[in-house]
Amino acid sequence: MDWKKLSSKKIVLAGGVFDIIHPGHIHTLNAAKALGDVLVVVIATDKIAKKMKKRQPLHNQELRCELVNSLSIVDVAIVGNEDDIFETVKLVKPNVIALGYDQIHQEKFISDGCKRINLDVKIVRLQSPAPKLSSSYIKKEYGKDIHDL
Repeated sequence: MDWKKLSSKKIVLAGGVFDIIHPGHIHTLNAAKALGDVLVVVIATDKIAKKMKKRQPLHNQELRCELVNSLSIVDVAIVGNEDDIFETVKLVKPNVIALGYDQIHQEKFISDGCKRINLDVKIVRLQSPAPKLSSSYIKKEYGKDIHDL
């Protein structure tokens, strides 16, 4: 990806595990895309996904990235940096970072990290029109029937 070509565009960065794509993801990605011109989605590495979800993801990071890249709303999907999320932020240089309603990252942590790398970024916490549309809910309600989750 030629990131310099995108410098004249308003870039929105969103991220997540995206192991089971569901309507909640689509709502979130649509809301993120509405904040700018280009939507870049960072996919959590397998190690980070396992730590966040307390289980091994169904799909490895490359497959999850391919799934998200196939969504028409997404301009670019990349696998994130496992050791330092701000390495990925430095690479993308977003104008906006969109956080999902259920993501653990706190706005202050993201803001402080961006200041540390001299990046002026607007941080937006997205709301969910239907909070039950989450991977955790799907796992809880249907886990035994879907791939023995």
